[in-house]
Amino acid sequence: MGRTYFVEEAIGQYLSDLSTKVKPYVTGLLIGQCSPQRDYVIRAVRTPPKEDQKEDVISPLKLASVDEEWITTHASQVSRMLPGGLLVLGVFIIATPELSKDSQNALRKLIFSVEKSLTKRRLWKPAEEEVSDRAALQICSATKNVVCRTYDVQDPKSTAKPADWKYQSALSASWLALDCTVNVNIHIPLLATSPNHDLEKNTKNGLNRWSKQIEDGVFLINGQVKDDDTELLEGPKKLRGNTQSSPQFSDVKVLTQLSQGLSHRSTATVQVCSASINLKGAVKCRAYIHNNKPKVKEAIQALKRDIINTLSDRCEILFEDLIINEGPHRKNFEREYHVLPQRLFVPVAGSSVMLSDYKFGDEATGEIQERFVEMLDQSVQAEDIHIAEEINT
Repeated sequence: MGRTYFVEEAIGQYLSDLSTKVKPYVTGLLIGQCSPQRDYVIRAVRTPPKEDQKEDVISPLKLASVDEEWITTHASQVSRMLPGGLLVLGVFIIATPELSKDSQNALRKLIFSVEKSLTKRRLWKPAEEEVSDRAALQICSATKNVVCRTYDVQDPKSTAKPADWKYQSALSASWLALDCTVNVNIHIPLLATSPNHDLEKNTKNGLNRWSKQIEDGVFLINGQVKDDDTELLEGPKKLRGNTQSSPQFSDVKVLTQLSQGLSHRSTATVQVCSASINLKGAVKCRAYIHNNKPKVKEAIQALKRDIINTLSDRCEILFEDLIINEGPHRKNFEREYHVLPQRLFVPVAGSSVMLSDYKFGDEATGEIQERFVEMLDQSVQAEDIHIAEEINT
């Protein structure tokens, strides 16, 4: 029995509109949430065209010209804009009938390269029971015929399995949101032996150690510790037939261990350090979870990942910005302060889910709007951009 994808109805119209513009194919990403019973697709996003790409450059009879690197880069950028609980859970191709034979091979290659690229950046390990199937959606631009298959990305030899693709209205209109603010104070020593103070690598190592503390932390939902296998919504709080896009927010507090208990023996290592990095501040974290009897452990896992991702993504964005503005070979390592980009949220029409992004203090609203159009094919009104954090050095 294959997996079932419940898909936001508006995506059907979006894909249909794209299929009328096909010359001779278009690719894109599917965004949503996996759960043990079923998967949810709440957005489809076409791959942005390259600036230098002329419409007639695409070879009309071959899918070999699909730009794998461009699509995986797009997937990495999009994954930064997804709050906890959402992920890139598949790839689609809309192609002319002549290309339909090649479509499945192209989709298979893309699914594995996208997953490899996303996994490389993650600081958390997937759980053993985690869903590792990803969707490959193939649409014929002439007949509008839709074929959905899945591949298990944990198995390089995985073959295609059939899957159901079912549209549903107001799919994510009443999903549940978990919000928390995490105070960060991370001290990362830079070893004297570290060549040229590889800031990015050292920061990643420090974040790796910190992420394990988050993984092992205790999460209080609305002031209570809840058993992993209990339902997140209990009794009267359950929504009945509510299709308004208004999420139920749960306030979450994160408690991390200050030190290891007596049962943990630890050995101290003395290392010579010549400098250090300090990451300090308060970060806003958010996760969304489907409303089909979600378990507490699903919700907490989504929030843990958002906490870890939001900090590592910001550090990545900062380093990219420094390389662009100051070049990769800076030798000046005196005391410097850098403000990590702030988090912002933007609503999705017809959904209670909001997408996320980051802005530097001097970045104009227009730049954020352009990024949403380019990366997520979504136009955003300036008044819909909600800055979640204070600037804080």
